[in-house]
Amino acid sequence: MDLDVRTRVLIAVGAAVAADCHPRLENITVKARGAGLSDQDILTAAEVGNADKAGAAKSMDQLIAKLTGQVASGQSSCGEGCNC
Repeated sequence: MDLDVRTRVLIAVGAAVAADCHPRLENITVKARGAGLSDQDILTAAEVGNADKAGAAKSMDQLIAKLTGQVASGQSSCGEGCNC
């Protein structure tokens, strides 16, 4: 699969946000602007990363609840197979 530079950079922005990696986000934001991406493009990719991070946190909370015999709070609003 061959992705263009802009797509790769947007994926990297989302991944950096999801991983809470400040140095990587700072570096990839510079690259994003160099690739011609707008601040809105960067913000949109960051929103995706934040949504993934929130889903992972919810999934972790549910696993902790299961492992400790507690009742998990709420159900996922994601699609089937998401695990969050």
